[in-house]
Formats: sequence, structure tokens, C-alpha cells
Amino acid sequence: MANHVSALKRARQAEKRRARNRSALSAMKSEVKKLHAALSGKNVELTKTTLKAAISSLTRTAAKGIIPKKRAARKISRLTLKANKTAVV
Repeated sequence: MANHVSALKRARQAEKRRARNRSALSAMKSEVKKLHAALSGKNVELTKTTLKAAISSLTRTAAKGIIPKKRAARKISRLTLKANKTAVV
């Protein structure tokens, strides 16, 4: 555990940041799970709305630096491909 005043402050800041990041990451994962559920349901309208929400969540999470930008781009690409396949069928 930290002993110096500045080290204690950094530990407090890191804990706050960690909690904020975990919350945002959890929200992003929830949006992606909702999209996967919509994809399995074969509902085109629901898929479109949940895809839009998932893309927004992924982009926002990457912009905050919680996940790498390229990971977000890769996930968005893959989810969009799956959604487009569902819409065609």
C-alpha cells in the first residue's frame, strides 16, 4: 500500500478511474449481447436498432480509451457483417 500523500492520491484516482472504466466496458458488452440476441431472433427491425446502439457504444468506449480503437473497428465490422447477413435472409 502507498505511504506518501501523493501516492495515496494516485491510488484513489486509479480506483475511481477503474470503476468508471469497468462500468463503461460492462455497458458496451451488454449492448453487444443484446445485438447477438436480436441476430438469433431474425428480427430485422430489432437488429437494425440494436446494431446502431452497439456501434455507438463501441465507438464511445474506444474514444474514451477503454478499449483500443482498432479492436472497436474490428468488432463493429464483424457485427455489421452478421447483421447484414441476417437482413438478407
